[in-house]
Amino acid sequence: MDWEEIINYTREILSFQLFSISETPVTVASILIFLLLLTFFVLAGIFARRALNRRVFKRIKIDPGTSYTLSRITQYAIITIGVLVSLNFVGINLSSLTVIFGLLSVGIGFGLQNITANFISGLIILFERPISVGDRVVVSDIEGDVTEINIRATMVRTVNNIFIIVPNSEFVSKNVINYSHGDPSYRLDINVGVSYKSDLDTVLEALEEVAEKNKSVMKNPDPEVHLIEFGESSWNMELRVWIPDVKHYPRIRNELNQAIVRTFQKYGVEIPFPQRDLHVRSSVKLPVDKNVD
Repeated sequence: MDWEEIINYTREILSFQLFSISETPVTVASILIFLLLLTFFVLAGIFARRALNRRVFKRIKIDPGTSYTLSRITQYAIITIGVLVSLNFVGINLSSLTVIFGLLSVGIGFGLQNITANFISGLIILFERPISVGDRVVVSDIEGDVTEINIRATMVRTVNNIFIIVPNSEFVSKNVINYSHGDPSYRLDINVGVSYKSDLDTVLEALEEVAEKNKSVMKNPDPEVHLIEFGESSWNMELRVWIPDVKHYPRIRNELNQAIVRTFQKYGVEIPFPQRDLHVRSSVKLPVDKNVD
């Protein structure tokens, strides 16, 4: 087989018609060109996203959430344009796509509802920005930081450094707690019980000292100490402090709890444990009927 035969054979394969869409023939060559163009635009979208994040947004000092959203939208816009250009290049115009969309609608009705819901939810998240990269969220009893928002799912890193893939529809259709939305500051409440024998002014002074000495506690708003209720064996006190970043509340809570124990020991304040008094009564003698055998 000489080179001419090989070339002719290759042309026959490339010109082989696989199917047609609205009287537009789709050949092997058109499919290959479509895949090459689509790959080019996908890579161009990824390159544009990385270039914006590394070279543009860092210079103009945009917050991470906004820069992530803008770069993602740019990437998806380039890919969308690439799909349209690729289809038109191989001879498939937009009017011909109505057939494809009709077939897809049938598929959506038979099992692609979740994919469609997650796709649309991803667009809502990117444009409305109820969550952003770096936010501390709680969704479906999962607490963690948002690390990546994709078109189908969102990556959440838990406080135990475990990455969980959460479908985007979870953030749109369910209640989501976003600790960092708008303002990352957080009010941390520390509850502690003290003995009824304690001096109330001493207790108030001790808790105020704990808040004042902790460097992570904000001075404005001022820390507050409240007597919440009278418990069975203690006054139930609550120390309310504000911290600048909600992500650090486990560490600061631990510091405050340890400081409360040490400060109470210094001032002689007792933290009681629940007690129960048990009263034992003597048995009561029941009358006996002598007529019974």
